[in-house]
Amino acid sequence: MYNIIKTMKDPQTGKTMRVLLLDGLSSILEVKELSQAMNMVVIFNQNTDSGWKYEVRSGGKIIKTN
Repeated sequence: MYNIIKTMKDPQTGKTMRVLLLDGLSSILEVKELSQAMNMVVIFNQNTDSGWKYEVRSGGKIIKTN
């Protein structure tokens, strides 16, 4: 299973925060296929207007994109 992490920076404190995306039922979003998770991250990163960064995680580690 793969999760998507959103990395944000608090504009007031400069502190970096990382949060897992949730599904519509307030549970951590789990994506079965790596390709689907990577495609979602690409779309999220292209459409962010706040400068937040999205990454795929599996087994507690970030999966690097090519």
